[in-house]
Amino acid sequence: MSEKGRQVNAKKQSTDKMRIAKYLARAGIASRREAERLITAGRVSIDGMVLDTPAFLVDGTEDIRVDGEAVGAPAAPRLWRYHKPLGLITSHNDEQDRPTVFERLPETMPRVISIGRLDLNSEGLLLLTNDGALARQLELPKTGWTRRYRVRAWGRVDQDRLDRLKNGVMLDGRRTGPIEAKMESVKGDNAWIEVRLKEGKNREVRRALETLDLKVNRLIRISFGPFILGNLARGAVDEVRPKQLREQLGGILAGLK
Repeated sequence: MSEKGRQVNAKKQSTDKMRIAKYLARAGIASRREAERLITAGRVSIDGMVLDTPAFLVDGTEDIRVDGEAVGAPAAPRLWRYHKPLGLITSHNDEQDRPTVFERLPETMPRVISIGRLDLNSEGLLLLTNDGALARQLELPKTGWTRRYRVRAWGRVDQDRLDRLKNGVMLDGRRTGPIEAKMESVKGDNAWIEVRLKEGKNREVRRALETLDLKVNRLIRISFGPFILGNLARGAVDEVRPKQLREQLGGILAGLK
């Protein structure tokens, strides 16, 4: 092979590789950030060598292990809708040994991670994927996906007060993005409210309504971007069909490669 040919081949081999943290995320082991923590903790090895940097490049031909367990090649990205019940933690491990979402999934499912979270006392739609890089992309505010919730809250409120949330509220020293809240119904001291927002992290819905002296006593996520809870039974899981996945996420999926 000529020198020019060797240079072209070397360049191709370089572009075929990806950082180990991204590889682990694509393989569904963890999010990229969590994968970096696994590496820092000395829990990842490549060809018998314990790794100490997330910048290491791999192409999948290596013997890659996490905690001594072999990591398979990244599979095609898949997505599931899950109707999370109350009382489950959205975590693979819980220090207080509380039941987790992932313990309740069918044994036939591959290892998956959640796209965002729902806290212990929240219920409704939770998206799951086998691809950590996809999870990260769908969580980012720049994706522009709206999260929609039905919320029951105790306290006196009217539409004029709810409209104050349109400009965001101050939480932890920062202003949230716009929050749309629409009164649905009132029964006694409880109101049902539909809430729409782009982020919804750090218990943002509950805390935003607290600024209006409302105490949330039920929170149900009914949609995340183009995916809806619909009539999915509580505790049930349903895979999004590949055709719908391509239609809704075509550009995002292409960017993962």
